[in-house]
Amino acid sequence: MLIRIYNENPNPKHIRQVVDLLEDGGIIIYPTDTVYAMGCDILKTKSIEKIAKFKGLNPKNPELSLIFHDMSQLSEYTIIRDNTIFKLLKRNLPGPFTFIVQANNQIPKLFKNKKKTVGIRIPDNNIILELVRELGRPIITTSIHDPDEVIEYTTDPELIYEKYSDFTDAVIDGGYGRNEASTIVDCTGEEIEIIRQGLGVLEF
Repeated sequence: MLIRIYNENPNPKHIRQVVDLLEDGGIIIYPTDTVYAMGCDILKTKSIEKIAKFKGLNPKNPELSLIFHDMSQLSEYTIIRDNTIFKLLKRNLPGPFTFIVQANNQIPKLFKNKKKTVGIRIPDNNIILELVRELGRPIITTSIHDPDEVIEYTTDPELIYEKYSDFTDAVIDGGYGRNEASTIVDCTGEEIEIIRQGLGVLEF
């Protein structure tokens, strides 16, 4: 299914339609403030494993990030005791960043492993934020950007649909995406470290 949702004013009926799919274990592709991404409900273990295998990751310990609606929801799944890190997140989110932070005991239960850290995103995109808000919990996220592919595949939702329609339950057409991924920032060490410089320019 290819479904058009507008970032400026997401249609609540369409948002609900996609959330119903997520609650049923569906896998979706959606726009962010960087590249298009693939994800599912954090509670749907089989869907998480399916995405991990598709990406060539270990399905029992996949390196997949989570999208949150806001900082309040983020605090339910992470431990951010350091005021400097909290201020850094607040200053840069929503935005084109993936922050690696310490996970609380919710994350190992959900992933059924001993995961101590987790990548978190709060993209500056109303479509995905509304989906997460309506779902009431984070969704798994992984970029579908592949540097070996023709660039159009990461930016044109119709081409993305052609390529991934057999694997996903819905592709959300939110307009053309970007072809540069998020900046990855590791906040778990003694020093804050930029692991990958992407679209986001970090403000300290």
